[in-house]
Amino acid sequence: MNLSPDGDAIVYCQGAFNTTNGKTAHGLVRFTRRYRIGAVIDSRYAGRDAGDVLDGKPNRIPLTADLRAAVDASVQSKLAPSHLVVGLAPDGGRLSEEARRDIKQALEIGLNVDCGLHDFLSEDPELSALARDRGVTIRDIRKPPPVNRLHFFSGEIETVKAFKIAVLGTDSAVGKRTTAWLIVKGFETTGLSVEMIGTGQTAWLQGARYGVIMDALVNDFVAGEIEHAVCAAWKATRPDMIVIEGQGSLMNPAYPGGFEILAAGRPDVIVLQHAPARLEYDGFPGYPIQPLARQIEVIERLCNKPVVAITINHENLPVEQISFVCEALRLAIGLPVFDVLKDGPEALVQVLMAHAEKKSATNRL
Repeated sequence: MNLSPDGDAIVYCQGAFNTTNGKTAHGLVRFTRRYRIGAVIDSRYAGRDAGDVLDGKPNRIPLTADLRAAVDASVQSKLAPSHLVVGLAPDGGRLSEEARRDIKQALEIGLNVDCGLHDFLSEDPELSALARDRGVTIRDIRKPPPVNRLHFFSGEIETVKAFKIAVLGTDSAVGKRTTAWLIVKGFETTGLSVEMIGTGQTAWLQGARYGVIMDALVNDFVAGEIEHAVCAAWKATRPDMIVIEGQGSLMNPAYPGGFEILAAGRPDVIVLQHAPARLEYDGFPGYPIQPLARQIEVIERLCNKPVVAITINHENLPVEQISFVCEALRLAIGLPVFDVLKDGPEALVQVLMAHAEKKSATNRL
């Protein structure tokens, strides 16, 4: 698998950076194997550092007001922009007219465009003609693949011997993918081999080597594609660990997700990502988030495998309260609780390694 970057990218996130609708941009700012990021566009934060705005950790990726400023900032960082990546993740995956105008400008100046929304830019006659004229490419990451390329569930997953960890969540846009990547990085520091199974467009944009884009699939083939991705990773690299990114949440009214990952990915354990300060499902006032204990119960009843740790999204929590919230959850739920974005994944990885060793010892009996 080629891990060299596709090019130098500008991330488009006008009006959405540091909100749940900017989660694709957030992922790219934090980590990507696919691109070198030169700048992020959101005029509300122009002149600031993207890492500082997002996590309080400067990373020298500037936020700019518009495309021209983003190109200039990238060049100042000794990058040669070749791509505009749409970092928006709005409800329903639709593209605004303002964003379409800015994408048109990117094509006009000769940038390739990668987009993970449900409005397919390659099917827009004006934009596709402009791309042809400028000799650049539009990639619609969520465009459904041909059915004859898809896989149906076969049971091959039972041949996978790696220890499999699913990172599910109590809501959408709650940090499942970020936690999954941090677990991967944590295992890598221990010397264990690990593969990430991406399940959405952002993981693809970040360069996950194996995975599916669940939103793009015909429902009949979702389970089979998850199984195929896990088996492909196993056959190619024989990793010690496989981490599967979750989607949506089992009880979210608008984005129910995770059942196919449990049913077809056959994880050994589950890590559950939770935002303690959220009272309602993201973007859907009036729909209270189901209690954490109930969500754990539902997961464990569905797959007969344990939730072994809670990881938190500390949004809207004062920094000085995070450790107290984690301890309160630990006492209430009886599971270890971690903020891996703030504190790193090392302690969580030790918990997961203990469960992997327990399984290995059982198999040896």
